[in-house]
Amino acid sequence: MTTGVRFDAIGTTAHVLVTQPDTLPVAETVLRWLLGELDRACSRFRADSALSLLNRTGSATHPVLAQAVGVALRAATDTNGLVDPALGSYMITLGYDRTFAQVPKRGPVTAGIDTPPVRQAWRDIKVTGDTVTVPSGVEVDLGATAKAWAADLAARRIAGETKAGVLVNLGGDIAVAGRAPDEGWSVRVTADHTSDEGGQVVAIDSGGLATSSVGVRTWQRGDQRLHHVLDPATGFPAARFWQYASVSAASCVAANTASTAALVLGDRAPNWLAARRLPARLVATGGAVTTVAEWPEEE
Repeated sequence: MTTGVRFDAIGTTAHVLVTQPDTLPVAETVLRWLLGELDRACSRFRADSALSLLNRTGSATHPVLAQAVGVALRAATDTNGLVDPALGSYMITLGYDRTFAQVPKRGPVTAGIDTPPVRQAWRDIKVTGDTVTVPSGVEVDLGATAKAWAADLAARRIAGETKAGVLVNLGGDIAVAGRAPDEGWSVRVTADHTSDEGGQVVAIDSGGLATSSVGVRTWQRGDQRLHHVLDPATGFPAARFWQYASVSAASCVAANTASTAALVLGDRAPNWLAARRLPARLVATGGAVTTVAEWPEEE
C-alpha cells in the first residue's frame, strides 16, 4: 500500500509517495524543507536568492547554490552544451522574467536577441568550494537541472530517514529510492504532469524518469509562440520537432538532462539517445511516437 501528498512549491506541484503510510509526515516535512532551501538558493524570481545575487554581482557564496551549479555544469559537459545554464539573460529577454504563473501569456513583440549566445560560455562559470563566479554578461538559469536534482536528493534523504520506498515527483521530474512496490511505481508519461489522461503508463522501480515539453510553459509575444527550452546556438526556443520527450535514466538529473537535450536536438535525438542506451519515448508535433532503447511497448 502506498500513500502520498501533493502541494504547490517552487512554481510547480510537488508530490511524494511512500510505501509505509506512517512515514508520510516525515517525508512531507523533509521535502518541504529541501524545496524551501532550493528556492532560497536557486530561484531566478526571488531578489533575495543566492542565484539572484550571483547574476547581479558575478559572485555568490552559498553551499546549495554551489552544488546546484555544479550539477548544471556536469549536465552541460555531458551534453556538450546542449543543456546550457548560461542562458538566463536570453530567457529574460524572451519574457520569462518572473514565476511562470505571473508571465503575461500575450504581449507585444519582444525586443529581440541581437547576438546569439557566446559558444559554451558555461565553461567559464567556476565553482570553488561554496563560491560560484560567472563571467561578465552571463546570467545563470538552473531551470533545466535544479528541480531534477532536488527530486533525487529528496528521494534519497526520505528513504534514508524512513526506510520506506519513496517516489518524489516535482512537476514531471521523478526520482525513486528505497524498495519499490512489488509491481513498481506506476507513472503516467505525458506532456502535462497534471493530466490524468493521454500518454502512456509505465512502471519504474529505481533511478529517475523525466519528461520535457515545449507545449506547457508557453507564452505569446507578437505572432511568436515561445517556450522555455532554449537552443544554446541561437538563444531562442528550440524548434518544435517534438511535443515532449520522456527519458528513463539512473537518476532524475540524468533523465531530465537527456529529455531536455532531445528537444534541442530535434530529429537527431533518437540516435543520440540510442548511443547512450537511454530508454526514451518521443512524441512528435504531429503525434507520431518514437521509442528508443528498451522503452516498454504501449499496451
